[in-house]
Amino acid sequence: MEFPNLPQSLKDRRAFLGAGAFTIIRPELVRGAGPEKLKAGLVGAGGRGRQAAVDLLSADPNVELVSIGDLFEDKLETNLVWLQDANRFPKTADRVKVDAEHRFTGFDAYKKVIASGVDVVMLCTPPGYRPMHFEAAVEAGKHVFCEKPFATDPVGVRRFMAAAKKSEEKKLTVVSGAQRRFQREYVETVEKIQNGAIGDLRAAYAYWVGTPVIQQPKGRDPKMPDMTWQHRNWYSYVWIGGDQIVEQHVHNIDVINWLMGAHPVKVTATGGAAWRPKDDIHGNIFDHISADFEYANGVRLSSYCRQFPKGLYTNVSEMVVGAKGSSNCRDMGTKDINPYVAEHVAMTRSIRGDGPFINHAMTVAESTMTCIMARESAYSGEALTWDQVMASQLDLSPKEFGYDLKMPATPLPVPGQYKFI
Repeated sequence: MEFPNLPQSLKDRRAFLGAGAFTIIRPELVRGAGPEKLKAGLVGAGGRGRQAAVDLLSADPNVELVSIGDLFEDKLETNLVWLQDANRFPKTADRVKVDAEHRFTGFDAYKKVIASGVDVVMLCTPPGYRPMHFEAAVEAGKHVFCEKPFATDPVGVRRFMAAAKKSEEKKLTVVSGAQRRFQREYVETVEKIQNGAIGDLRAAYAYWVGTPVIQQPKGRDPKMPDMTWQHRNWYSYVWIGGDQIVEQHVHNIDVINWLMGAHPVKVTATGGAAWRPKDDIHGNIFDHISADFEYANGVRLSSYCRQFPKGLYTNVSEMVVGAKGSSNCRDMGTKDINPYVAEHVAMTRSIRGDGPFINHAMTVAESTMTCIMARESAYSGEALTWDQVMASQLDLSPKEFGYDLKMPATPLPVPGQYKFI
């Protein structure tokens, strides 16, 4: 049997072994010896997960989506129909091959997806579950697309970091949803700045000033149990969503960490809820946080994230100032394909061995912890160091899970009353 689409490295390997002895080795075992087609499984079939699946299928014609897991059956089935719509996705719909036996629901759905014979696992649930799911995927030897952020608390980040080390040892490809790392404008500009294009760095700025994420504008059905509601409205609850600085502003802060080649060593932050009502829809997160980070070399990062009602000022950007000029971190690069697709192109090439090996697990975990450090500083009103947050015992994860569990939300943090632990 001939394999015309195999990378040259595999054709050479086949010639070496001889046609009679050739065996396709699964990509989770040996990088660069993968099958002609990669099988992907999706964990988390919400809006973010379904779009990530489209981006992966668009990036590589030799990928199939073969299993999906989600907490809620309606989410799974609705978004599966969306993915299989040939009018909407004429180039990818026929590669969504998720039969009834490979649709999993419940709190253990991720385990079933991982065990369903897939090569790549896409982790796209709310981030409170990321450490648990990533750990399981790595233990099973799977390559991973991992949506950012990687956790919502310090205990979770450290759990993720431990699994990240194992993923490196196993030579697993891990690509994050921090797509700016694959956006050519950013990649080329960051490289030039690191090579001295604007001189020694003096200061950095990062912003995510936008409109609110309101997932359940009609409110809560009084009959809906706490845990089910908090999953349906996850962005508004810190244990599962992380607050804006962790869930969204991580993109901008990650750019600065990437450019600096390091994480900050200290932060002082402030914030609050200026307009968010104290109700079930708006949960227990802030609507603005301002942070002053300090890196080991003395460079400071001024960071600001905010979500106010629509129609007001918005700004999602980064800026660095050097001794010889400034940059918005993408002005010295050239445009290329959609970065949300580019990250999946890079991932599949890394898996097959016909592109650079990529494992961003640890670096983006550090950016996640950077954001958590700032959130905890704003919540508590304390200046915090990297060593403090790395030693923190804060664990927001529930001790048990169930659709009907009672789970009263923790109160909105008040600096001076909220205690960092």
